[in-house]
Amino acid sequence: MEMKAVMKIEFIGSDTPHISETVARSLAPDNLSNMDTQITDNCATIHISTEKLSSLIAVMDDLLMNAKIAEDVQQQIEDS
Repeated sequence: MEMKAVMKIEFIGSDTPHISETVARSLAPDNLSNMDTQITDNCATIHISTEKLSSLIAVMDDLLMNAKIAEDVQQQIEDS
């Protein structure tokens, strides 16, 4: 039996859409072949699929940690 785990993460910034886009673009270079990033007007979406749930959890953990760092850097730039 083969299982496929799929996840979608959305960064929505209706009042600050540039932060969503900046965070998504900063994460995109690390995308693996099983990841896809799409950016629209006020939302950035990352789709991830894998055959192992443990891999999905590890990728999600990494991705969210890096997203938080990117968001913090963007906020520091704006506050300067």
